[in-house]
Amino acid sequence: MSTKISKPEIPQYVLNDFRHLHRKEDDTSDFGYNNLEEEKRIPGFEVYSSEGLRPALGPLKSDFYRISITLSGSVDVQLGLEKFQHRAGTLSFTFPGQVFSKDNISADTFGYYILFNADFLQDIIPAGKIPVEFPFFDYSGVPFIQLDKAAITAVADFVGKINEELQHHKSGCEKAVRMYLYLLLLEVKRSYVAQELHLTTTDTRNTYLVPRFKKLVSQHFLAKKKVADYAALLGVTPNHLNRTVKEVTGHTASAAIADMLVQEAKAVLRYTDIAISEISYQLNFSDPAGFNRFFREQTGQTPLSYRKNA
Repeated sequence: MSTKISKPEIPQYVLNDFRHLHRKEDDTSDFGYNNLEEEKRIPGFEVYSSEGLRPALGPLKSDFYRISITLSGSVDVQLGLEKFQHRAGTLSFTFPGQVFSKDNISADTFGYYILFNADFLQDIIPAGKIPVEFPFFDYSGVPFIQLDKAAITAVADFVGKINEELQHHKSGCEKAVRMYLYLLLLEVKRSYVAQELHLTTTDTRNTYLVPRFKKLVSQHFLAKKKVADYAALLGVTPNHLNRTVKEVTGHTASAAIADMLVQEAKAVLRYTDIAISEISYQLNFSDPAGFNRFFREQTGQTPLSYRKNA
């Protein structure tokens, strides 16, 4: 009897092995976890200011949640296939398993970002319920929001309170940090709901078709690589999906699927030493030659040359 060999998962960064990717080596800032004494740190949670942040990050994947808060300046961010620019008052949200990147950070940019594991809020909300209660942490939601002055001030105040708890580490510090984080997320959710940013799962109008297509590709691109697969999920014909995506984005639906595969490939090539042949297997290519040909067509270079120059 033959034994089926399970395919290894694409590598994802864990929280305690992530700092070297986003902080400069000579960073001396003292906000949040940066240069915080070991005994004051709380497992499963980190918070930083943008001071000392590397000028670019990713594409990569992580197994924790991330909140990025911009108070001034601008930053280009890509979450899956969705691209947008942070400006003053913008928040974005990354969840476990999502491919993300950021670059073009302007010189006047300042803000905060929070990283936490799925079970960090376990005492308040079960890990599996986080995307349900806070839909901006789910494929079906909108992963960014623009807050008005009052709301962004409230969010920044919660970050300040979290930092104060970490620095002073008084009795009940860990519980206070969890509560402040939950209240911060609740503050964002109120604005999110007020702005009606959630997308319905039954609306197939063109207004919603393209963003829903992008979310589905970000979620299923390793298993589903045909436009027809996504047309079936969306309840439209492949021709209608192709035409609508092309009208809205200027690119075909198949190009979007290929773009997501390229992001995934770049993440693995840049941040791991996994063999090219193994990567082609993980990305569901029939053979390494097919993966090499695909990557070269999409990027103009081979996987090996990209890895050497990344």
